[in-house]
Amino acid sequence: MPASGTTGLTKDAGWEIGVSKTLPLPADAVWDFIASPEGVALWLGVVDGLPTEKGARYETADGVTGEVRSHRPGDRIRVTYGGTTVQVAVSATGPGKTVLRFHQEHLADAGERERRRTHWKAVMERVAGELRT
Repeated sequence: MPASGTTGLTKDAGWEIGVSKTLPLPADAVWDFIASPEGVALWLGVVDGLPTEKGARYETADGVTGEVRSHRPGDRIRVTYGGTTVQVAVSATGPGKTVLRFHQEHLADAGERERRRTHWKAVMERVAGELRT
């Protein structure tokens, strides 16, 4: 059980980090980008066609391997990434407003959590920048 006040440490998923941002776009536009090869390259890495079938394996150009845990079009993609699990989720919050969330769990320790926080914030800014253009 996590110690009281230990931010980011959970009983079931170990160390985790989540980053979210509300974007001034409809959910389908955000989903279409985040699930596209260009969008996947920003949050997962360059993949020669990320599969959508549960259990399907993938490998990034950088050699990271994993498998698809779930792929719900318009909602979320969940994959293993090395020894961790990464999820990207899209949720409409109103007309022309969408929350984009990145979540990663099973991180090694608090130090890795902070490094991944920096990583996901940078990814979010790149994605938001691409969506603005």
